[in-house]
Amino acid sequence: MPLVVGFLVVLWGVCMYFGFLYGFPFVAAATVAAATLTGLGHYFVRAGEVLLPVTSRGASPVVAGAGETEDRLGAPESDRDPAYRHYLFGQVALDWWRTQRTAVPAMARAARSALGGATRRLMRSPQGFFVFPIWLALVVGVAAAVIPLAAVAGALTAAYVLVALTGTLLWAACLTLLLAVETVFMRVRRILQTCPHPQCYARITLPEYACPTCGRRHRRLSPNLDGVFRHVCRCGTRLPTAIVLGRFRLPAYCPECGRALPPRIGRARIEPLPFVGGPDAGKTTFMVLAINALHRLVKDARGRAGFVVEGDEIAFSRLRQELRLGRVSKTTTRAPSATMVDVTLPGSRTRSGNRILYLFDPSGEGFTGATQVEAMSYLAHGEAMLIVVDPFALPLVQLGLSDAERQVLQKAGVVLSPEDPSDTFQRVRNELAARSDGGGQKRVAVVVTKTDLLRTTAVGHDADRLPEWFDGIGLGNMVRELARTAGEVRYLASGLPADEAAIAGLIAWLVGLPPADAGSEGHAHPRLAVPAPRGPGEGRRGDGADEADDREETGDGDTAEGDEELTTADLRGPWAPGRGRQDRVPLTYQLLRWSVFGAATLLGCGVLVLLVTWAVSVVRTGLAL
Repeated sequence: MPLVVGFLVVLWGVCMYFGFLYGFPFVAAATVAAATLTGLGHYFVRAGEVLLPVTSRGASPVVAGAGETEDRLGAPESDRDPAYRHYLFGQVALDWWRTQRTAVPAMARAARSALGGATRRLMRSPQGFFVFPIWLALVVGVAAAVIPLAAVAGALTAAYVLVALTGTLLWAACLTLLLAVETVFMRVRRILQTCPHPQCYARITLPEYACPTCGRRHRRLSPNLDGVFRHVCRCGTRLPTAIVLGRFRLPAYCPECGRALPPRIGRARIEPLPFVGGPDAGKTTFMVLAINALHRLVKDARGRAGFVVEGDEIAFSRLRQELRLGRVSKTTTRAPSATMVDVTLPGSRTRSGNRILYLFDPSGEGFTGATQVEAMSYLAHGEAMLIVVDPFALPLVQLGLSDAERQVLQKAGVVLSPEDPSDTFQRVRNELAARSDGGGQKRVAVVVTKTDLLRTTAVGHDADRLPEWFDGIGLGNMVRELARTAGEVRYLASGLPADEAAIAGLIAWLVGLPPADAGSEGHAHPRLAVPAPRGPGEGRRGDGADEADDREETGDGDTAEGDEELTTADLRGPWAPGRGRQDRVPLTYQLLRWSVFGAATLLGCGVLVLLVTWAVSVVRTGLAL
């Protein structure tokens, strides 16, 4: 018995010696390598589950904004647009965390399972006394694998940081460039954006845009944390973030009142043109004549024009029909919606070839009180104004009329308004004076209506001599005030027959359309035919009915044979929004996730090569000993 015990002790000593000398280094190195490879396998399986799927519901779910996510306090992010936040500003950190949160427990479970199995097989029998170095090598190898795995985890984290840092720098560069281009575009074209609707008339920095697929509205569709060139709506539709990228093709709405804005807003300058004049001054009729003349000018120039909304087309057709019959309905709205006309001319890449006209035609009674004029906040937005003067509303003109002349005017349907045009002008002037620029308009047109009848009277026989004629009838102060405050002032005597070329030139100059000087002094535009004159006083006169019976010769009223009537038109070119599937992540997510996975794979392979090289060197050293 002692001999047996002695033999076992000697055998145990030999096993310990050779086990620790040769077996321990080899097994430990192999275990470290195997544990590291196993850990890498678990990590890349979890990383692949997070980074490789293209669906929004996976190991790392992706959720769009606007109420579907919550902030750190648990409150819905209702202020967010219904769009996906850019991958670099939230989702990349979530992907890293979810990868670590699933990979580390998986590796820990694998290590516990491996050590438990080795202990059960090696140490639960007497043979465990002889293979103790091997078991210890396994334990030490698994424990030591934490070091290379930590190095690998650091390398993989570095892959996230590398991709995130590179992507952020590219994002910042593209953001700066696009904002600069957009700013230059807006300033060169002097883009003005305003709301045409009453009780609002707000000046707009950025409209809110509706997704053409699902209709959700985006209030911050510009280069920001949701994306530089595109925002991806919750429904998967890709929306351009800048006018130069086509944002004007989306349905736009006023951020203040929520009502629709014209197409091409932001692409073409909005030109508010208020018609200022007292009751029965003929503003509505002159607006109809102006739209007709402008349409003819644009058509002869081979451009395009159209009403923005169908309601304006219907109202305009009605007014033309009434004008043909000799009486235009009296405007009753003191705070009107703008009549919107979209215009583009050949060579419209220049800033002056594109205009969205807001024609404001309030009732004359709206100018009879200071508080009523104050409600017309659209007066403060534009740089042009059209003042319509009813000569028969001037007190000195009324005093200068003989009884016979009064009878003639009464038969013609002329209403002698009690509202002095100089009072109307002064109220508007006081309102404009509150502006930061002191109310100075760049372009002001003064139109004297009913001058064909005015010329038949003694007091108005020289009414064509504008603005000199104003000095003798009480409007000299208005002329001098305009000369002092306005950049440029032009005058036009409007009567029958209507000089369409002169009206077209005047309106084109007012709204900044080329040629800027065409017809402003009553000269015909070279591309327009001037109608033959007729005798004054023909036809009935009233509120805006002073040019009704010359429609066939001048194009006023119904369209002449072969003429095209102005209709509702969308001047934007055809466009189809980029659409993705609602259950898929945005393309940017896919590309950046795959970039992270690719960088992590390269770095992981590099670490693996280093580990294999180290393990081989350890084995060779052990064999050499």
